[in-house]
Amino acid sequence: MHESFLEAAKKRVLLFDGAMGTEIQRLNPKTEDFPDGKDGFNDGLNLSRPEWIKQIHRGYLKAGADCIETNTFGSNRFKLAEYGYGDKTIEFNKKATELAREVCNEFEESKPRYIIGSMGPTGYLPSSNDPALGETPLADIQQAFMLQAEGLILGGVDALLIETSQDILEVKLAIEACHMAMEKVAKKVPIIANITLDQYGKMLLGTNIQAAYTTVSNMNIDAFGLNCSTGPYEMVPSVRWLSEQDLPILVMPNAGMPQNEGGRAIYKMTPKEIAEALEDFVNKYDHVRMIGGCCGTNPQHIAGLRRVLDAKYKKKY
Repeated sequence: MHESFLEAAKKRVLLFDGAMGTEIQRLNPKTEDFPDGKDGFNDGLNLSRPEWIKQIHRGYLKAGADCIETNTFGSNRFKLAEYGYGDKTIEFNKKATELAREVCNEFEESKPRYIIGSMGPTGYLPSSNDPALGETPLADIQQAFMLQAEGLILGGVDALLIETSQDILEVKLAIEACHMAMEKVAKKVPIIANITLDQYGKMLLGTNIQAAYTTVSNMNIDAFGLNCSTGPYEMVPSVRWLSEQDLPILVMPNAGMPQNEGGRAIYKMTPKEIAEALEDFVNKYDHVRMIGGCCGTNPQHIAGLRRVLDAKYKKKY
């Protein structure tokens, strides 16, 4: 048995993968590539174009990633229901995890590779007063996450990652749902809770890093982190504060702040720039135990981060 995800993170900084969505776009999918021709159903490509998803996972592992995320960012029951797959949430997430495992098994056993179950937001904001976004019953949101977590655990993930979270109440519901799923299937896996902050250090509904961390840090989670929204430089004050707290930290910035070009978000930070910024984090802050990339990052960015970590440890893992 190779060492567990948490054991590995204690010994060395683990490298996560980069973006999934932008890598899918680079494959130039057509409407007919998606299940039932449902354009934009990226998670559905696990079923209709599994070789594409395996190719993306493989690219990140070749670049040196220790951990790859399942292609399940939008695979909670609410999001799947938009495409007619809401009642297949458990099977859907299990399949995505097995797909990622198949790719990991292609790589030599001398270096353990970890599957991280990606759990993105539901699209609702339970803390808000918005009539459309804030009125969904909390129990329904929790149930949606529980089914997703159950499928991911049954598929064999090494950890669950609640990510790109914009409402701290939804994060709490997701964490509780993960614990419920573990109890149901009688298997425990680590939980990482990632939130998204704007360039001013606030979540969408105004929660700052201190309030967000304090709200969830005692809910039996194993790591806390930041992803999306900004590049690494905007994350500096938050990472500095988190490094003085107790939990291990995961940092997954975008390739810089998004720039609007022709109605599309473009991310311009080069692999070298991302590597230099995150090298600063891993060398300054011992609590940063996991790094990776979010929107706009690709295998070249991850390869740059691999070089940073190899230099830090003076040997390859």
